[in-house]
Amino acid sequence: MTKKITFLGIETSCDETAASVIRENDKGTADVLSNIVSSQISEHKKFGGVVPELAARAHLENIEYIIETALKESKVSLNEIDGIAATAGPGLIVCLTVGLNIGKAIAAFSNKPFVAVNHLEGHALSPGLEYNIRFPYLLLLISGGHSQFLIVKDVNVYEQLGTTIDDALGEAFDKTAKMLDLGYPGGPSVEKFAKLGDKNFFKLPEPIINKAGCNLSFAGLKTAVLRESKKINGEDKLRYNLAASFQDTINKILYKKTKVAVEMFRKKTKKEKFQFIVAGGVAANETIRKNLSTLSSEMNFETVYPNLKFCGDNAAMIAWAGIQRFKKNMTDDFNISAKSRWPLDRDAPYMKGPGLKLL
Repeated sequence: MTKKITFLGIETSCDETAASVIRENDKGTADVLSNIVSSQISEHKKFGGVVPELAARAHLENIEYIIETALKESKVSLNEIDGIAATAGPGLIVCLTVGLNIGKAIAAFSNKPFVAVNHLEGHALSPGLEYNIRFPYLLLLISGGHSQFLIVKDVNVYEQLGTTIDDALGEAFDKTAKMLDLGYPGGPSVEKFAKLGDKNFFKLPEPIINKAGCNLSFAGLKTAVLRESKKINGEDKLRYNLAASFQDTINKILYKKTKVAVEMFRKKTKKEKFQFIVAGGVAANETIRKNLSTLSSEMNFETVYPNLKFCGDNAAMIAWAGIQRFKKNMTDDFNISAKSRWPLDRDAPYMKGPGLKLL
């Protein structure tokens, strides 16, 4: 019987300190032996967002305990681990450095292979923890820092079809929640209070909706929310209506832009039947899942979402990406450093900033 690969994953790219031990299984997916996530929501809540220095300090205080807990819960000793994977980017450098350095130290001390994982690749491959995913597939990656459509051709082989030219979707949710004083973190708060509002009450813009392919823009929508929020004088019903209208507008944008991305994917790959994977923290939003599942029924493709516990930042997806890279001999030496920016498609144009020409 072939030995199944077991990896320790470490994740500290932002404000979650996480460690996980996972093992391949006979189904081609993973047995998640442990998945420990220590959230810092309470530390950052009063600031309405992540403070990098506070996050890094919390990582330093917690990382050793989190890793020990992950190993203990998995009932796997360090000697039985086949390799160590740690997030090397993109993210906050002061945070990334904590997990990356301890990952390298553990690998060096135990003489194990080390894999520096792109956090975005962790999200991209995360459904593989539970589902058999087939290359190539279309990916919508929506998180606090990224919003993009990509063709995932294989591990480490990506083609970007579209991205946000300004704010990421998670950022737009966070800022909307802050403007409406709905609480932190923003995404879950907007979703919660939107259920209490009338989604048709406010008419909000859908930026670049009929141009620029499947590129996305959320800054104009965010500005419109700010403008309307100043008129409602804190009245709860209007706040909830604005939250509902914002979320509904997001769904209209994603529906239309995903439709364009699907057509682009089919033209490029010549595949009518394929998997559409929606990953990242914002993929936990229930209305977004329902909206895109409706589109999948209309256009006849399969939609795959990670389990909710694998949508946000976690180390199980990092360990899984580590295993996939290890199997292709994509290991790293200990000189690799943290990267604040690390696109999956290295040839894709950088789409943010003034002077963009959007056809």
